[in-house]
Amino acid sequence: MLRFESMNTARHLKLVVNRGPQSRRGWELSEETMPQSIVHNESTGSIEAVLSFWAHTRANTRIARDLAIRWDERNPKIGVDPDVCVLCPAPPLENGDLRSVRTWIPGHEAPIFAVEVVSNTNPRKDYEMAPEKYAASGTGELCIFDPMLAGPRSHGGPYRLQLWRRGENGEFRRVYAGSGPVYSPALNGYLVPIEKGRKLRIADDEAGLHLWPTAEEAERAEKEVERKAKEEERAAKEEALARIALLEAALCKATKESSRT
Repeated sequence: MLRFESMNTARHLKLVVNRGPQSRRGWELSEETMPQSIVHNESTGSIEAVLSFWAHTRANTRIARDLAIRWDERNPKIGVDPDVCVLCPAPPLENGDLRSVRTWIPGHEAPIFAVEVVSNTNPRKDYEMAPEKYAASGTGELCIFDPMLAGPRSHGGPYRLQLWRRGENGEFRRVYAGSGPVYSPALNGYLVPIEKGRKLRIADDEAGLHLWPTAEEAERAEKEVERKAKEEERAAKEEALARIALLEAALCKATKESSRT
């Protein structure tokens, strides 16, 4: 269950979730697919693209979107489907695919990091129920991102960013609630809201000056570097040719003057 630890400011408001039971009534996931808003989809897609490019340079790391995370073998409908999560080590594929993470199976471990983008249609789920479920799942860090500030005031919100982190004793503690940015030890980067808080990115610095790129952005940056290098090479050649032309003109002039004398 949730319990308050302190109530000073929004930034320092901390909650702790005890690991508690593996399941509770009301935790069952619906079979119905809920439609999501454009802002929700864009926010989710943005952070997935960043983490996917980041993960391709890391060993045994997989990024998943809406992947089933299950931890109670007796109650397979109990679980979470993170909007985006980081699996490290990555679970083995079954016939080239991965349909779910079942933490009671060897090689299947809970995410080290997960993101839930708050839905306007049911913000209480992400503010109230999500921390307890992620605490039970064994997830290392949970980021709750509220791009539209739809969270319920009855639960202290809305907050653009919340970061929950598992402590050494297994407790799941909210270490940050505010407008961001906030440092994520799991990613070794700062979670930074951008575009008026509608999207979430990751940066090397708290100011968000050095954002982690997506694959598309990295490719564009590489092409831009190549373009500039070619322009500099062309400019250097043109300058060299111009100098040669000047030298040839000077030599020609000197030769003519010499022949007159």
